[in-house]
Amino acid sequence: VQLQASGGGLVQAGGSLRLSCAPSLSRYVMGWFRQAPGRERELVALIRWTGGNTYGNAFYADTVKGRFTISRDHANNMLYLQMNSLEPEDTAVYYCAADPNRTKIQRGAPMYWGQGTQVTVSS
Repeated sequence: VQLQASGGGLVQAGGSLRLSCAPSLSRYVMGWFRQAPGRERELVALIRWTGGNTYGNAFYADTVKGRFTISRDHANNMLYLQMNSLEPEDTAVYYCAADPNRTKIQRGAPMYWGQGTQVTVSS
């Protein structure tokens, strides 16, 4: 399975971006990670498989809680990350990932990784 992430770009602080990842795999936990220069890759958000629930069973890192929203479009097999109120500290390469096991995602060892998409937030 090849996950394809897209939607990154350059945005001013306070702005918004929406990242997309295809496909969203049925019965898989899906997640978004990011890696800033000189830093380790970190989990940003994950969402469990809950049938048709677009926003159900999500987890967010404290640094993005209240600003980012992860969701799944089950009809079109897409995963999204809506990022609002972006800060320069959000600048990183963002990766989508998938695994049947939530723990694997939380440990940073998912079965599938997408290629990264660069997000740059200017101050």
